[in-house]
Amino acid sequence: MVHGYHLILSMYGYWLPNDPRGAWSEFVRKWELARFSVQSDRFEKRSLDQLSPDELQRREEARHSLEFPPVSIDGLQAESIARGFGKHCLKNDYTVWACAILPEHVHLVIARHRFKVEQMANLLKGAATRQLVADGLHPLKDYRMKNGKLPSPWSMRAWKCYLDSEEAIENAMAYVIENPIKEGKEKQSWEFVTPFAGLPKNAWTTYH
Repeated sequence: MVHGYHLILSMYGYWLPNDPRGAWSEFVRKWELARFSVQSDRFEKRSLDQLSPDELQRREEARHSLEFPPVSIDGLQAESIARGFGKHCLKNDYTVWACAILPEHVHLVIARHRFKVEQMANLLKGAATRQLVADGLHPLKDYRMKNGKLPSPWSMRAWKCYLDSEEAIENAMAYVIENPIKEGKEKQSWEFVTPFAGLPKNAWTTYH
């Protein structure tokens, strides 16, 4: 039984289709990116320091071909995103066991809910974006789409991993908690995060 999810919400331009670091996508939706595509193992993930100079150059060229600049948030924007997450989690009764908000992506370990995980991800991104706008901190506030609206600071999709045991949840939490430290940042603590107290023993688990 699925009890939770490890969600990764990427900022716009962080992980491109057919990224040389590895990708799950099988085709590229924007022609501007298609010419930078390469065949790779879709499930082989590599960090930037594992890429060759040619791969790094190809990735940067692809990023520069995007319609808007790639998004990388600062500390104030991270706090704004956290406020948006917190309001949405409180309103919809989400249980978040771990969260790391990094410059180019966000990690969440979140309990199963009555909403599908894809809907949860989209609603979280929307709540965070509204808070960024309200705080005057939208990273693409100087850019407008043809319809006059601000572009989303997020990638279209979210990466998700299903967690079906206490061990899986605890491993995901440990990874997320350590992620900022691995990037040379301080350990993060957000008010909307709830300590994991384990799964009920010998009882049916219900989710909101």
